[in-house]
Amino acid sequence: MTHTAHPSHDAVLRARVALLGSQALPVRQEVAAYRVLAQVSPLAYLPLLTDALYEYSRQEFADQPGTALALRAEAVAAARRMYSMEPERADLLVGALIRYKKQLKAMGRQAELDAVEREMARIV
Repeated sequence: MTHTAHPSHDAVLRARVALLGSQALPVRQEVAAYRVLAQVSPLAYLPLLTDALYEYSRQEFADQPGTALALRAEAVAAARRMYSMEPERADLLVGALIRYKKQLKAMGRQAELDAVEREMARIV
């Protein structure tokens, strides 16, 4: 996650309204809303962002491995942030790492796979 500035009140309000609407949102819009809301309420929205990023990578970018990998890396970053605040949420981080690892394996990126496996071993 590269968002460093706090979102405006309007952006937060739009994100909340979008998620509370009666229609199911496309995963792309869910991700956008969770990215905003995770900045102001990380404990509530980082887990949702982590899962939405995976779904987005899987649904929209299955044929674009580089983009799918970047989204899964963002999911891992969100899960790491959550884990740093609540270490008992190791399951979220391990799940994100497993999904990231699958994408790395599909792309034949062995060196990065080894690093992910070492990180998983430290967590568990």
